[in-house]
Amino acid sequence: MRIILGSQSPRRREILDFFSLPFVQVSSGFDEESIPFAGDPAQHAMLLSQKKAEALVAKYPDDVILTADSVVYCKGALYNKPADEHEAASFLQAFSGNWQSVITGVTVRQHGEVHTAFEETKLLINPLTAEQIKKFHTHCYFLDKAGGYAIEKSGNLLVSRIEGCYYNVMGLPINTVQKLLLKLRIDLWNYLKSFS
Repeated sequence: MRIILGSQSPRRREILDFFSLPFVQVSSGFDEESIPFAGDPAQHAMLLSQKKAEALVAKYPDDVILTADSVVYCKGALYNKPADEHEAASFLQAFSGNWQSVITGVTVRQHGEVHTAFEETKLLINPLTAEQIKKFHTHCYFLDKAGGYAIEKSGNLLVSRIEGCYYNVMGLPINTVQKLLLKLRIDLWNYLKSFS
């Protein structure tokens, strides 16, 4: 048994690597922009994760496929990966001083058995100046991240409060993954790694 992690995200790989579960990381190849947003961010994130899993079935028919998609939702608008630094800066300007939700849809699939769920984490973003936003984007890569930022490392400066799963903001909510894998009779408790 092995997991196919259908994601290019180094953060998702890092989180899954907390466990001794055998996995291979591949790109799903699915175009996230091909699915228009219909107004419900949780349904949107789950649909994208399902489509990513579907895209891998033909190549990995016998493996357990694990896919995820994270979106940022703030003041009624959805924020995906920014096209450039200008758009990323406009995202952080919109987030400044406001609550937002990071929602990750997760799908596990094997032999036609498909299970999907989502996790939501709420964040209060600090008030940010234009200079602070510029400094952040100068030092932190942002183009591959929903909302144009990362919470880990110095990205913690952006966040005043967090309600919910930290790893969800990084892109892979461990407890949701565990609940879904259990449906395929895989228990992360059996794959703990030693750490100090």
